[in-house]
Amino acid sequence: MEIAVSDPTLTVERGLERRGASLVIGIDEVGRGALAGPVAVGLCVIRASRRAPIPAGLRDSKMLSEAARERIAPLAADWALDSAVGLASPQEVDELGIIACLGLAAKRGLGLLYGRGVDVAGSVILLDGSHDWLAPALSTPLNVVTRVKADRDCASVAAASVVAKVHRDRLMIDRHADTPHYGWDSNKGYGSTVHMEAIAAHGPSDFHRRSWLKEPALVSTP
Repeated sequence: MEIAVSDPTLTVERGLERRGASLVIGIDEVGRGALAGPVAVGLCVIRASRRAPIPAGLRDSKMLSEAARERIAPLAADWALDSAVGLASPQEVDELGIIACLGLAAKRGLGLLYGRGVDVAGSVILLDGSHDWLAPALSTPLNVVTRVKADRDCASVAAASVVAKVHRDRLMIDRHADTPHYGWDSNKGYGSTVHMEAIAAHGPSDFHRRSWLKEPALVSTP
């Protein structure tokens, strides 16, 4: 069931553009708290002065049903000037930690945009939350602005959240076919009861974040 909330707008993005941003790149992460699978960072490039209407029904991905996300994701990607999803693997999460991997995934997404000709250096990066986890990952400083609840209020960030969520969910569904006992087609790698029971019964896979499985019984391979 979708939660009734106000529609995200481009008010913040337009303000950033008036202060000199050539583009705004909305960024949001998904999969941060999962036990399996990559962490994903979505990026949507916006020129706020464009008059293209915001896709109907766009919300932060957490406020949408899976069916609604699947419907809106391609609309959000088409609405943006460009979009990308950067990933960091479970092994990288184990080795580097989740915060560093958020930055790594975002850096990879920015690299994809740069390779397609997006003026990343001249853009303002609009990052959901109060913590700038992106700047430490960058070799060249960029203009990063953080905003609490940007995924709810800012259309560029809401679009990024939906694009990233659908991309990551599809990766988890694809991996479900190899190890169906973990139930990734439904839990997407999060710690549901079925997932936790399967880890206890079968041990972790190479797609799990092993450092996140604290109990010895869960980290041993059968």
